[in-house]
Amino acid sequence: MSKIIHLGRNGSIMNSFVKFIDENFDNKKHFFYLTGKDINTKSNVIDIRNKIDFIKNIIKLNIDLYKSEKIIVHGFNQSYLFYLFFFQPWLLKKSYWIMWGGDLYSYLQKPKSLKMKLLYFIRDSIFKKIAYLVTGTTGDYELAKKWYGATGKHIKCFNYPSNLYKEYDIKPKEHSTINIQLGNSADPTNNHIDVLKQLTKYKDEDIQIFVPLSYGNQEYAQDVTRKGKELFGNKFISLAEFIPFEKYLEFLGEMDIAIFNHRRQQAFGNIISLIGMGKKVYLNSESTLNGVMTKYDLKVFDTIDISLNLLDNEQKIKNINIVKTNFSKESFINSLSQYLK
Repeated sequence: MSKIIHLGRNGSIMNSFVKFIDENFDNKKHFFYLTGKDINTKSNVIDIRNKIDFIKNIIKLNIDLYKSEKIIVHGFNQSYLFYLFFFQPWLLKKSYWIMWGGDLYSYLQKPKSLKMKLLYFIRDSIFKKIAYLVTGTTGDYELAKKWYGATGKHIKCFNYPSNLYKEYDIKPKEHSTINIQLGNSADPTNNHIDVLKQLTKYKDEDIQIFVPLSYGNQEYAQDVTRKGKELFGNKFISLAEFIPFEKYLEFLGEMDIAIFNHRRQQAFGNIISLIGMGKKVYLNSESTLNGVMTKYDLKVFDTIDISLNLLDNEQKIKNINIVKTNFSKESFINSLSQYLK
C-alpha cells in the first residue's frame, strides 16, 4: 500500500487532525512525522522531540518520502523542511502545501539575518515549484501566486477539524451585559489596540470585553491588557490562562459580538463556531476570509464601523443553517478526500 507522509508540528491542531484521520480514513496509509514536545501514542506517528530524535529518524524519513505516494506539509514553519525540499526538489512534484498564515504571510517580513535571508531565498524557490497548494480561501492562493510565483494546483479545503461546525449542547449563562470577544490570541496580527480605541465610544455602555491572550507574544499580551484596563477598567477581561476546548466553547456561547481585526486569514475555527452559534462577527476588510464569507453568503461586518447592534433573528438563523450545511463533518470528509485518499 502506498503511503501518505505528513510533516508537521505537534500541538492541538495536529493532534486533532491525526485523530480525525485515524477515525475517518485508512490510518494504515497515513504516517506522521511530528516535531515538538507533545507525545502521540498512535502507531502511525513518529514524534521528533529534539535534535537527537531527528538524527535517529532522518534516514527513515527520507526512505519514507521517496517511497510515498504523497507528501503533505502542514505549514512551512520549521527550518529543516526548507533544506529537505531545496536539496531534493523532485519531491515537490508529489507534495501538498497546507498553507498556514505564518508561512504564507512571511512574505511581508523582511529578513534581518544572513540565515533568514538564505531561508527566504529557499522558501521562494520551494513555494514557486510545489505541486499543490491546499487552502480554503481563494484569496490566499492568489497571494501565493502573486508573492511567490506559485504555479501549483489549488485544492480548496479548510483542512482541520477545528473548522468544522458541531452541534453543541451549550446553554449560555444569562447575562445583562453585551459580551464582546476581541481576537483569539496574543499575536500582534490581532490589532487589538486599534479596536479598543474604537470601542471607547461605548465605554459607558453595559459591555464586557473578553480578550483571549493565553498563547502568543506575552509581552504584547501585557501591553494589550495594560491598555484595555486603562480604557475600560473592570469591563476589560484578559483571558490569560489556557481554556480547555469544551470550556472554550461555553465561553464562545456566552459572547454576543466577536471582533477579529486580522489583516490576514486567522482564527477561522473561532469564526465558524461563532457564526454557527448565531453570533455577530466582525472581520477586517483586508482579510482573505471575507471572500469565504461572500462565497457562502454568510453575513459578517467590517471592523471599520463597529456597533453594539446584534444580528436580527432572521439573519442569525440563515447564518447558522449555512454553516451547518457547508461546514458539516460529511462535507469536511468529502473535502479532505480530494487529496487524502
